[in-house]
Amino acid sequence: MKLAVVGGGSTYTPELIDGFARLRDTLPIEELVLVDPAADRLELVGGLARRIFAKQGHPGRIVTTSDVDAGVADADAVLLQLRVGGQAARQQDETWPLECGCVGQETTGAGGLAKALRTVPVVLDIAERVRRTNPNAWIIDFTNPVGIVTRALLQAGHKAVGLCNVAIGFQRKFAKLLDVAPGQVHLDHVGLNHLTWETGVRIGGPGGDDVLPKLLAEHGGAVAEDLHMPREIVDRLGVVPSYYLRYYYQHDAVVEELRTKPSRAAEVAAMERQLLEMYGDPALDEKPELLAKRGGAFYSEAAVDLAASLLGNGGSPYQVVNTVNNGTLPFLPDDAVIEVQATVDGTGAKPLRVEKLDPLYSGLISHVTGYEDLALQAALHGGRNRVFKALLAHPLVGQYAYAEALTDHLIAHNREHLAWA
Repeated sequence: MKLAVVGGGSTYTPELIDGFARLRDTLPIEELVLVDPAADRLELVGGLARRIFAKQGHPGRIVTTSDVDAGVADADAVLLQLRVGGQAARQQDETWPLECGCVGQETTGAGGLAKALRTVPVVLDIAERVRRTNPNAWIIDFTNPVGIVTRALLQAGHKAVGLCNVAIGFQRKFAKLLDVAPGQVHLDHVGLNHLTWETGVRIGGPGGDDVLPKLLAEHGGAVAEDLHMPREIVDRLGVVPSYYLRYYYQHDAVVEELRTKPSRAAEVAAMERQLLEMYGDPALDEKPELLAKRGGAFYSEAAVDLAASLLGNGGSPYQVVNTVNNGTLPFLPDDAVIEVQATVDGTGAKPLRVEKLDPLYSGLISHVTGYEDLALQAALHGGRNRVFKALLAHPLVGQYAYAEALTDHLIAHNREHLAWA
């Protein structure tokens, strides 16, 4: 089995490598190719990756290359984890929206649109290269904004499934609070990427007892603290919103918070410098503890599980993925991409049935889906007016004057990445 990771020079990668090494019976990789244009980073990450495999006795071969075509050739699955523009672009995404009084965040709002515009054309080019070399390969997208990127891939006819670590993070945290094995916790997880709610927490599978009320009664404070939200929000909703819902439920407070502290991009950039220095140590043969602060917790377990299922090698019976709606949420178009529990096998992901949603959730999901459709059109076809319309449609923008100013900021800060600009 051959896997390729595009964006393999990311400081995330040792987390993925560690999962591949520990879970080699689930996903027996014979060759793993790390693909990245940044040769200096790739050499450091690749060296640590080989040492991790060696320490854990993994027999697979790790190859590094900057040649996408060579890297993805004959791969059974290609995992995308790239960041167009690097942390410098992320720093901008998190900064200039604040000048207009809007949330500055890399995956949602105006910053998220900028990331989508930079990313979608690059991902589609890579996907076409995959299709030319091996049309049967699966593409697993971990590149944000996952929902928009996955929708672009699916609409272009690629064999793609999107992946996010929010759900597995909740599963592990809830399992710890409930003192059960993680595999026993099944989430009623519903929404769009970075716009989801846990409407049920079941023990044993989809038909198990819903212990969410018990969880919130006994551990609501801990859950709310982890979300950086007041407990009364969680108690009144009776569900667990993802961390990203704070940008909607507490928009103005979050804007003030972001204006008074260093950006997350600056924090991550500093961490990356430390991590890359660590990765260059030839004595290091395991992922460092600092990597846990980088983000992406449990990413490797989720990626192994999904790849194993898509490649017919087992995997969990139910997984939270980003895939085509196809009637699952009847208030959305069939071609929308949603994030829900699904069964996954060699034919792809098939969403489980979702109970009718409260309008409090379905309304916001519909609103953001409309924005995502406009965002994808802007990413595919360019043009100032398409960017403006997408921003005007986003619930975190929504006003004409804001959308006008943000459009100018977005284009000015991303001109080098936008062919049409």
